[in-house]
Amino acid sequence: MNILTRPKSTILAFFCVIALALTSCESDKNEIDTEYPVVDISAANAFPIQCSQVTRGQKITFRAKFTDNTELGSYSLDIHHNFDHHTHSTEVNNCDTEPVKKPVNPMLYINSATIPAGQKSYDATQEIAIPADVDPGDYHFMIRLTDKEGWQTIKGLSIKVL
Repeated sequence: MNILTRPKSTILAFFCVIALALTSCESDKNEIDTEYPVVDISAANAFPIQCSQVTRGQKITFRAKFTDNTELGSYSLDIHHNFDHHTHSTEVNNCDTEPVKKPVNPMLYINSATIPAGQKSYDATQEIAIPADVDPGDYHFMIRLTDKEGWQTIKGLSIKVL
């Protein structure tokens, strides 16, 4: 007996089950996140910016605004010497540099922070102590911002420790 020779109630039940199965399937309408997060240091209180100067033995406060189209994840700050004039600056303008020199006691600062879940915008602040005994000179201040999907934006700033 094929489906057309069965009673109408059986045929109706069959098509109802098929319709229910098709409409109950969850469609994935979520778009894939392909946008990088944004590090914004254009605010008046943002710090550091390209060519900022910091003083040994004092504390600075890092400030930046982070945004993403879907959700932020985490960020990392890295301060390391640039006594050899290597580059990974992402800024257009260059800063005055001192002559190349060998490090004796350079500053190295690396710190990661998780951004609270569900945030599309986050005002990051972090206090950083600049040791009094580190070598003065040219340094890089690297900001790495990662969104929830894993896209990462890197902002490399040149700063000077006095």
